Amino acid sequence: MPETIIFKNAPITEAILDIRATLPKDIKLENLLNVYDAVKLSYPNKRERIAFQGQFQFRPNILPELREVKGGPDGYLFSTADGKQTIQARLDGFTFNRFKPYDRWETFREEGRKLWTIYASVSNPKEVTRVALRYINRIEIPLPIRDFKDYIVTIPEIASGIPQGLANFLMRLVIPVDELQAVAIITESMEPPVANNVVAVILDIDVFRQGSFDIHSQAIWDIFENLHDLKNNIFFRSITEKAKELFD
Repeated sequence: MPETIIFKNAPITEAILDIRATLPKDIKLENLLNVYDAVKLSYPNKRERIAFQGQFQFRPNILPELREVKGGPDGYLFSTADGKQTIQARLDGFTFNRFKPYDRWETFREEGRKLWTIYASVSNPKEVTRVALRYINRIEIPLPIRDFKDYIVTIPEIASGIPQGLANFLMRLVIPVDELQAVAIITESMEPPVANNVVAVILDIDVFRQGSFDIHSQAIWDIFENLHDLKNNIFFRSITEKAKELFD
């Protein structure tokens, strides 16, 4: 695995620690407000989380029709006064979000673990079914660019004989990681140039493992350590030394 480096100006715009869980049937939305009572001094802002699902029906020569729209409140979001950290307490699990600036894994992990313990004490999950880490990186590359591969190793390639200019792209890779019983989803996209001096590439790394885990088991946090190592391996193998210079 490449050496892990803590950058002065890390490109992480958002880090996400997510635990999906099965709750007892008698846990209702209002029960989750007890999480707020326990965290409101540090996370004073509160709002409902609304989720919607819908299906499109496709028929020949007719515009797609949206059918079977379902949804409504499924949890709460509690955030710090500065909006840099958010807790999602839901009927299907828990999420901890940290927005830029990101400090380091140990700080992020310990806050997430503390908040999960509070959530679990309120909701009493029967089991954990999925653990995931997601890191969204925004890499600002100075213009003009000779070749994206001077900065990003994994990048779409244009076949020879086709104009090589690239105004935008979106690429998604789903990679099974058998030795960890995990899956990595790598999504890359490009934002329009800002003020004609940089172009931003979004490197979104989502790593997760599904299964059935005891909510009190240390194994959950051992899995998170493995997922974090996997995320780091993907990130550092996806960028060049020239890219690292942008984060100093």
